[in-house]
Amino acid sequence: MTTETGPDSEVKKAQEEAPQQPEAAATATTPVTPAGHSGHPEANSNEKHPPQQDTRPAGQSLDMEEKGYGEADGLSERTTPSRAQKSPQKIAKKYKSAICRVTLLDASEYECEVEKHGRGQVLFDLVCEHLNLLEKDYFGLTFCDADSQKNWLDPSKEIKKQIRSSPWNFAFTVKFYPPDPAQLTEDITRYYLCLQLRADIITGRLPCSFVTHALLGSYAVQAELGDYDAEEHVGNYVSELRFAPNQTRELEERIMELHKTYRGMTPGEAEIHFLENAKKLSMYGVDLHHAKDSEGIDIMLGVCANGLLIYRDRLRINRFAWPKILKISYKRSNFYIKIRPGEYEQFESTIGFKLPNHRSAKRLWKVCIEHHTFFRLVSPEPPPKGFLVMGSKFRYSGRTQAQTRQASALIDRPAPFFERSSSKRYTMSRSLDGAEFSRPASVSENHDTGPDGDKQEEDGESGGRRSEAEEGEVRTPTKIKELK
Repeated sequence: MTTETGPDSEVKKAQEEAPQQPEAAATATTPVTPAGHSGHPEANSNEKHPPQQDTRPAGQSLDMEEKGYGEADGLSERTTPSRAQKSPQKIAKKYKSAICRVTLLDASEYECEVEKHGRGQVLFDLVCEHLNLLEKDYFGLTFCDADSQKNWLDPSKEIKKQIRSSPWNFAFTVKFYPPDPAQLTEDITRYYLCLQLRADIITGRLPCSFVTHALLGSYAVQAELGDYDAEEHVGNYVSELRFAPNQTRELEERIMELHKTYRGMTPGEAEIHFLENAKKLSMYGVDLHHAKDSEGIDIMLGVCANGLLIYRDRLRINRFAWPKILKISYKRSNFYIKIRPGEYEQFESTIGFKLPNHRSAKRLWKVCIEHHTFFRLVSPEPPPKGFLVMGSKFRYSGRTQAQTRQASALIDRPAPFFERSSSKRYTMSRSLDGAEFSRPASVSENHDTGPDGDKQEEDGESGGRRSEAEEGEVRTPTKIKELK
């Protein structure tokens, strides 16, 4: 009978004293070796190896299972069976995922699975990859909050912290309308922009005259149906398509007359002509928000690539270009812009507007920050760091238009093949001239209804917590790095 000393002998002695312990517990009692040696998880397995057979080099790091309970116990010589059984669960950690449904610009739906703690950029990249879209900085994802108001998904934040309700439903839309669509590199990008503009026209968000409706409608027909064919296109062959909120037979006849003259025009060329005429419209790319002026009169504030526009009774009454605006801010439900003094003025002036509630004011402020950064700056401004930062830390985190154009010039791939989807058909077009397609041009997607909006917002944005703007005025300068 031999006598063994050292840590291994203590383990064997413990096994003899407690033979009724299960096998899992026996493997868990891994002794901690002296400095310079590292214990092996198989030291007490069914096959008894003498201690001198551990040929691992000194100083070798512990594997993951050993770290799971050895380090947590402070390098103690005893480890409980429960810790040994829990260690594999720590290693194979499963992440929860959520289903996201995204409505695309052709009215189809795309469904994907995203990790619940994933950021908005992850979902946006999945959608763009599904669409084979590289010039993606002009687009974004929107969702509706509890008040049915449209919000842009922030790519830099976790999705679950932005959308509180389930299921996670989003819409893929154009966020920044390019002032010159001809500078877009790929046809597929122009195609998605055309789909967005056609939806804007049908819903009344982008008002047009009769002549413009007919011209844009004829290019849309050419892009979708191709050249006019007398055998195939008989009668009123465009009556099932939608071109205007209040579509008439006269408009359809004019569209067919123009369509017959486009023989030989490719779908890509038709879309270029469509965009060249659509960009000239006064409401092209204008994001409207309901507000009241200092006298309490209802107005609309429009944000676009050039600056901030003021509308009253569907007419533009004022315009503030981005270079003229020194500072934009909001406090509670009030939105402020500080204007640079004019040629014959000595002091700066501040103009205030009343929004329906605090959430609406913050939404408008964010849209202004993003549009100014995208269209006016060479590169985005980094968010401020530190704990003593006054105001909001929100900054636009994507690429600017200047950076996007540089990246587009470097695209080196064959023109991607894509199939232009058929637009929705309506069997009785003129019977639908009602609320669904005749929304007034002044109606915005960002409006708040109900008198309880202010009361809800005073408690903050997330379950009773006061928001950052309730404690003080949020100010963000809009002056740096302007693109000449």
